[in-house]
Amino acid sequence: MAIKKVTQASVVEYDETGGPEVLHLVTRPLPEPGPGEVTVEVMTMGLNHIDGFVRSGAEKEWDDPFPRRSGSCFAGTVIAVGPDTAGFPVGSDVVGHVRSGAQASHLTVSTDRLVRKPKNVTFETAGGLYLAGTTALDILDELKVGVGDTVVVSAAAGGVGSIEAQIAMHRGARVIGTCGDRNFDYLRQLGVKPVRYGEGIVDRIRALAPDGVSAYIDNFGQDGHEIAEALGVPASKFRSSPDRREREVALLSDDPAAVAHGTDQLRKVVELAEKRAVNVLVSGFYPLADVAEAYDDLQKLHSRGKVVLATHPVNPRRIRKAREVMESGR
Repeated sequence: MAIKKVTQASVVEYDETGGPEVLHLVTRPLPEPGPGEVTVEVMTMGLNHIDGFVRSGAEKEWDDPFPRRSGSCFAGTVIAVGPDTAGFPVGSDVVGHVRSGAQASHLTVSTDRLVRKPKNVTFETAGGLYLAGTTALDILDELKVGVGDTVVVSAAAGGVGSIEAQIAMHRGARVIGTCGDRNFDYLRQLGVKPVRYGEGIVDRIRALAPDGVSAYIDNFGQDGHEIAEALGVPASKFRSSPDRREREVALLSDDPAAVAHGTDQLRKVVELAEKRAVNVLVSGFYPLADVAEAYDDLQKLHSRGKVVLATHPVNPRRIRKAREVMESGR
């Protein structure tokens, strides 16, 4: 059956810096694919904290003109192919990345930003793989984490932290994850040894790692440097929350070398997901039109894993998965 030509797309944009409330859905012309390009019908899109930093104006080096578009991670299906374009025929399911503008019903994008989506990786999972997965992989590569290492990952239940923990364990490392009480069971299910935040955390980590800690990855952004020093972790084996943010900004660059690196790392992350070495928990699943509510959910820091947008959700209502709606003792 022929695929109807699509000439317009619903796109998330914003005209000024601010909170999630500045985001709105608009209809824009959809460019036809040129040489080396395809048009993708987007199915799912992952949300990332860096999106909020850019939107709020906190990311000072981001000087793209307004109106700006939102989001970098997506998964979907190719519906049109440009001339002299090979490798992704119509009907191909893909996972991809852009600097911004992933949060849309359709995208025209160059094939150097795409990898094939395996059949056993759901769209729900695939849409959130790029930035969290490639950031995690880059940091673990820099730290040379492998067999015999004991790694502490803070905020280990979050999107980046949970992927870091899983890849580190896949490489043969032992992982201790810092978190709140409510995430203990989730981390145990992953194979991570959970440790509660707060006073006495150094002693609790030492009790689980009597032979020492080889690396510390701080996604929490508060006292990680002091904890790592107290544990005797060398500076070369510590990565801070600002280090992670710098890595994410680099992965969103349009520089050809950065794009090629991002796609290569995405391919590896997708392969790990295909092997079930990486499993992404989706704790919030929202229709595209509810993008502001989805980012509000993400900002509250209640989510485990990823918050994801969808263009064709079976249930149009907002869905929060694997999370307590009411929590006591916080």
